[in-house]
Amino acid sequence: MEENLKQEHTDIIKIALFGPESTGKTSLAKQLASVFNTLWVPEFARNYLQEKWTDKKQICQFEDLLPIAIGQTKLENQGLQNANKFLFCDTTVLVTKIFSDINYKKCDPIIEKVARKHKYDLFFLTDVDVPWEKDDLRDQPENREATLTLFETELIESKKPYLKLSGNADFRLNNAIKIVTDLAKAKELGFNSYDFIEIYKKQISLEVIKNQFDKLKHGIPKINLERPATLNDGIMAVSEQEAIYFANYFDQKKQNLKLKKFVPASGAASRMFKFLSEFINDFKLGEESINAYINRKHDKHLPIFLVALEKFPFYELVLHNTKSVVPDYDNANQDLKNYNFIKTILSSKYFGFASKPKGVLPFHKYKNHIATAIEEHLNECVFYTTSNQKSYLHFTVSQEHQHSFEEIIETIKPKLEAENNVKIQVKYSYQNQFTDVIALDLNNNPFRDEHDKIVFRPGGHGALIENLNQLHADIIFIKNIDNVIQNHVETIALYKKSLGGILIKNQEIIFGYLKTLHSETVSNELIAEIVSYLKSKLCVSVIEDFSKYTKESKIDYLSVLLNRPIRVCGMVKNEGEPGGGPFWVLSKKGTVFLQIVESSQIDTTNVNQVKILEQATHFNPVDLVCGIKNYKGQNFDLTQFVNYNTGFVVEKNKNGKPLKAYELPGLWNGAMAKWLTIFVEVPLITFNPVKTVNDLLKPAHQFGE
Repeated sequence: MEENLKQEHTDIIKIALFGPESTGKTSLAKQLASVFNTLWVPEFARNYLQEKWTDKKQICQFEDLLPIAIGQTKLENQGLQNANKFLFCDTTVLVTKIFSDINYKKCDPIIEKVARKHKYDLFFLTDVDVPWEKDDLRDQPENREATLTLFETELIESKKPYLKLSGNADFRLNNAIKIVTDLAKAKELGFNSYDFIEIYKKQISLEVIKNQFDKLKHGIPKINLERPATLNDGIMAVSEQEAIYFANYFDQKKQNLKLKKFVPASGAASRMFKFLSEFINDFKLGEESINAYINRKHDKHLPIFLVALEKFPFYELVLHNTKSVVPDYDNANQDLKNYNFIKTILSSKYFGFASKPKGVLPFHKYKNHIATAIEEHLNECVFYTTSNQKSYLHFTVSQEHQHSFEEIIETIKPKLEAENNVKIQVKYSYQNQFTDVIALDLNNNPFRDEHDKIVFRPGGHGALIENLNQLHADIIFIKNIDNVIQNHVETIALYKKSLGGILIKNQEIIFGYLKTLHSETVSNELIAEIVSYLKSKLCVSVIEDFSKYTKESKIDYLSVLLNRPIRVCGMVKNEGEPGGGPFWVLSKKGTVFLQIVESSQIDTTNVNQVKILEQATHFNPVDLVCGIKNYKGQNFDLTQFVNYNTGFVVEKNKNGKPLKAYELPGLWNGAMAKWLTIFVEVPLITFNPVKTVNDLLKPAHQFGE
């Protein structure tokens, strides 16, 4: 008997329509078969039971279910012989099993076994949000939601790959067509049905994944450096007097503008405490001294940390907690004290600093309180992102950490607002799942975890261009969460506002040119003036044969060059910090333009490129002021100005297995590659990142120094 219920297996992609009665399964199966020029399998039970009712006025009995299951399987196997790539099945034996459970409170063991065994590439679970239509065989208009739940529970328990279809008939059909099309593409890329559902739920485009595959398999072309950007050759020098002028210009104009500060803050502080974590994991307590460990590991960071322990803003708090949990702490030797102190910092039972976001950690100790990086960013907002007594601050955070940010802000915001007569609005966003990237193993196959599920990784900070794209403001200041200062905030504000003033002044010129270019009167003199401005102020060169263009083509060409988002980037003199810097970059088309380039984007096997890298004089401190609106006051679609040919291939390890993944073009690198860019030298005091916990010992982070 079971032999008659055996499915035939082919390369045909089988789609099952699955759901309660009167949810549009038959209509959808017919329509999909028509769209994809293939066959559909009707519901065997409908003809079988209709004949029984017509001939004998008898309804379905328990004994009918096994013949129905056999008949359904036979129809499906017949359909496979003539189907074209796809076969759409109006029902399955699993529906027969559910019908049996509902109506007879039991199921034939053969049907139950086969129902769970039968495989389909995808189940469409049809929702009950369509009207119920009566006919001779339909008898369950009530409790449709409960019935739908039974159907979905069966899919889950049977571990079937499924997606729910809701909405009206047209919406369902269009949605189903796209899903089926994408499923076929996913299979061509080597994914199974469960992988596809994971991808679908993350809303990641298969075309995007295919591009990631290509980049991971073939590598990413390196950036072609033409020369480093230096003072007066790509980097604008600004004296203190000029900085004051531009800052005043910013203050004059800001009342008519909405200002916002954008702070990427979702990353955990694991790197900040990396050398302490390594110490706890590798130190042989009771077998060696800390000095012996330092010598054995050649650890340069730990001695500094231990010598300056009392200068850290969290010292007293951690010490108090350590004493409360370590018996006879005061009488222990110094090594044991230090070991337990560090363990308390890192332990998830107590502080767990390494697993928390940097923003919530104690950064600065004042006379009467300890301040986090979050608090310092709010302080800065008051100084340079306030207009009309309003200040807007936006953090990108991990969803699980948002509450921690809110708790800190709720504590300090009212006092700041009252003292400065300003209203501070704080909002949050998360990195979108659809910006996650696929991981591959070293054989270029999808990397799978211990549960055989494909692995996605966050796409890097370049994914935040999507978050930036959703903001509504005239001027946006971008600054990293860890780049805050305890002293000289007025100096920070001066140069932030001067960058804003430079942006506004250039934006006014650009907007004026664009409005004129779109008017009826454009002189040759104006065209020459615009070309000169592009070259001298925006460091943008025009195409070689520009002079041969017609006047109309020149206007169109210049409009495209000018009508872009604009950024003014502060640059500090290179003090040996790791990271990116400003360079003149040569494009494939032979044009030269300004770009912030990371060292990983450079071909270090090319002697000439290495020489250019070594000649770099400045460093990118992530000190950006951005204009994201066009001359009509509309937001640009920032995703249109990304150079998707850039990005990074990173190699990581998960559960002891190596993997590689593509990281999106960096937020201030490839993600802004097609923006208008102005580099400005700013003082080193404006750059105070906390990359390791020892950075908190630098003068800028110590009260009164």
